[in-house]
Amino acid sequence: MNDKMREEFETAYREACLKRPIPRFDPAIFATDHCDCYVNPTVQSAWWAWQASRAALVIDLPSVGPEPEPPEDAIDDSYIDAHHAAIRMRNACFKAIEAAGVKVKT
Repeated sequence: MNDKMREEFETAYREACLKRPIPRFDPAIFATDHCDCYVNPTVQSAWWAWQASRAALVIDLPSVGPEPEPPEDAIDDSYIDAHHAAIRMRNACFKAIEAAGVKVKT
């Protein structure tokens, strides 16, 4: 998992701890040992669950479809502009979803 996802997890976990009636947040719980595991077993279990939930989330973007055939009376290639716009939009969506740390089904 990437550093951005770990930071999101730690922020969410910290906020959840601070919302409890008796705050039980100790910054030392985010200490890691040599194998990049959390020293605190509760935090390590939460980190495992966070990663598993993110790994299970996969977005399936619809395909754009085949390139359209030119109409018989076409005088230029403007008929295909919408097709190219759809391809650009799909690519932009793909990049935005992956930037958020979510997988896109290919």
